[in-house]
Amino acid sequence: MHEELLAGRVRGSTVLELRGITKRYPGVVANDAIDFEMRAGEIHAILGENGAGKTTLMKIVYGLMQPDEGEIYVGGQKVKLQSPLDAIQLGIGMVHQNRKLVNAHTVMENIILGHPNAGRVLNLKRAEEEIDELCRRYGFSVDLKASVWQLSEGEKQVVEILKALHRGAKILILDEPTSALAPPETKKLLTSVEAMADDELAIIPFITHKLPIVLSTSHRITVLRRGRVIARVDTARATEQSLAREMVGREVMFQVERPVVETGKPVLQVEKLSALSSRGFMAVKDVSFTVREGEIFGIAGVSGNGQHELAEVLAGLRKAEAGKVTLDGTEITDALPIKRWQAGLGYIPSERNEVGSIGDFTLVENVAMNYYFDDTFTHRGIMDYGSIRKLTEDLIADYGVATPNADVKGKNLSGGNLQKIILARVLNRNPRLVIANLPTQGLDVGATEFVQNKLIEAKKNKAAVLLISEDLDEIMAISDWIAPMYEGEFMAIVSADNADREQIGAMMAGLRLERQEQ
Repeated sequence: MHEELLAGRVRGSTVLELRGITKRYPGVVANDAIDFEMRAGEIHAILGENGAGKTTLMKIVYGLMQPDEGEIYVGGQKVKLQSPLDAIQLGIGMVHQNRKLVNAHTVMENIILGHPNAGRVLNLKRAEEEIDELCRRYGFSVDLKASVWQLSEGEKQVVEILKALHRGAKILILDEPTSALAPPETKKLLTSVEAMADDELAIIPFITHKLPIVLSTSHRITVLRRGRVIARVDTARATEQSLAREMVGREVMFQVERPVVETGKPVLQVEKLSALSSRGFMAVKDVSFTVREGEIFGIAGVSGNGQHELAEVLAGLRKAEAGKVTLDGTEITDALPIKRWQAGLGYIPSERNEVGSIGDFTLVENVAMNYYFDDTFTHRGIMDYGSIRKLTEDLIADYGVATPNADVKGKNLSGGNLQKIILARVLNRNPRLVIANLPTQGLDVGATEFVQNKLIEAKKNKAAVLLISEDLDEIMAISDWIAPMYEGEFMAIVSADNADREQIGAMMAGLRLERQEQ
């Protein structure tokens, strides 16, 4: 069907048009009369902070949701998208930020799995030839016989794109396409995206914070704020500052000041630490480092290289197989999580929904999870909900959490506002050690700026901060020491004053250098 609607397209011709798209939920309008136009051979980025309506709009285009009002045109003809199958048959593909792959299957099996035109008998030889041709055309490189669990994040992204292209996508939606990629993988992906645009495909990346990538790659930009189109601009006329201002509604500081703070005694000391992954292989291998008062120690790496397991071992959520962990001179290698909290450890987990909060709990109850053992908020083992409520209301005000009241359930907050609540309840205890695992992942530029400034504020207050991030720009901006991590090991420990961005990026991909003295 898509061959008929998109067969006559030429560069610059309109292939997708949205008119007056509106989607309402109880108490909120996610999309408010949105108009949008996409041309063949164009990279048209959609920007917006968390909760701006980007995801809802693209789910409507891909048939995952139906609008309450509005019309969709593909190839100049009005269409109704009842499901993703309808979208696929019209030549629309979507690559989700959260991978939709089967880890135990091969790359080839994942690409052809669920292909709408596969028929009852699969022609694997023909499929392999078609996929090889797509790889040659767009510069992709991936082993079709490898299992997905063996791939890097960048390779998984390639598989998702090949899956959409093999199904005939001429309009390709990319959800935060570079959020989990190392710099070399990002560069390769963007080269391939540009090649697809040169081949007359229409590409729609929607993004919350990677503004330099938008400026270097896209042709046009549409900015959403609170469900409405705020701006439509040609990329050549845009800047990071102008885009951020449109997204957030205020000026955003991109260069976060890394203050000089006199460092004190060691707070966290890790010696020859090793730990297993949930699948039973060694994820952390003989890691040693120190974090002192008044410094931010940044661990940079692509997802899946042991950072997550390291954070869980330090927080007491995963067993150490070997090594020693000391907090303020006291060994905590085998201590329970509550003992670590009482000793001054504060943990901000990467999974803000699964680990950092309970969605069906109110904000008061979510804050209480870090204070139920605190004598200030309990009396003879019974929690003083009046005091916890007052604390929660104060934190909501101090951290600018957008919520009607403290009785709202955690699952009803946007990602940025939920992260603010988690950050607030941790930092309010003035911990000696803050472990921040991917604290800004998925956040917009405004929320990212806020979180980074709070970590710097903790550093000024003489806390030791361990920052784990997949965003190299973030690591470079606010860390005092940088440890690129690859396959469970530190490739080096480098002073931020001497760090070279390209070199750090190469170490994230496995290049080893001599460590410096901390």
